[in-house]
Amino acid sequence: MEVAFTEKDFYVQHFDPRDYLETYYSFSPQKEAERAFITFSLKALHKAFILDGIKGDILIDIGSGPTIYQLLSACESFREIIATDYTRQSREEMQRWLRKDPGAFDWSPVVKYACELEGDREKWPRKEEKVRSSVKQVLKCDVTQPRPLDPLCLPPADCLLSTYCLELACKDLPAFRSALKNISSLVKAGGHLVLLAVLGETFYMNGRRQFSCLYLDQSSIEEAVTEAGFGIEWLEATGTSFPLSLLDAKGTCAVVAQKL
Repeated sequence: MEVAFTEKDFYVQHFDPRDYLETYYSFSPQKEAERAFITFSLKALHKAFILDGIKGDILIDIGSGPTIYQLLSACESFREIIATDYTRQSREEMQRWLRKDPGAFDWSPVVKYACELEGDREKWPRKEEKVRSSVKQVLKCDVTQPRPLDPLCLPPADCLLSTYCLELACKDLPAFRSALKNISSLVKAGGHLVLLAVLGETFYMNGRRQFSCLYLDQSSIEEAVTEAGFGIEWLEATGTSFPLSLLDAKGTCAVVAQKL
């Protein structure tokens, strides 16, 4: 059955960032599919930022949502990170963690795994502080607009990072290709795009509400990235096995590309 596209206003009114975090990012051993999803993401980001050495001064994270896992490797490679999201409640949830507010989501199991990839699981408290000190701004962003950070005009970044965002914000493939072109304006020539996307998904659950996802396959992502003016350096994909009560994704993929 076709899933109706989830408009921006529906996200503003109904998206529950805390439920999203507790459902998909608890990193519990009992949640095998969720744990495998996070593990793949962290390994791909570790490869991009630590092993491959993508680095620079400024990284813009497009569609951060309420999460910080995507910054755990990047914070070692960039002096300044700018987090962005469309919804106020997701930006506020992230900022609760950044401020160490009581009751903020506990990312420590995920942080420990990222530190384990770097060879020292016990440095996780320092890693959390590195993320907090690296994130300089948390801004509103709309990837459907030609100037996603309007009215702000930032210097071109050295790297764009976007994890599991564009397929949720875009109604169809033309919109997905347009969004990639829109965000490409934020990165300098020679800079990098690190993109994580879900494959073959049409919906996911947040609480008792269903949210749409654009069905993507590997070739459609490759074509869109290339069309947006990037040369792909590597792409990795893996399958997923989430319960259909949560979402219907068939896999996830990571793409690293350089702006031509």
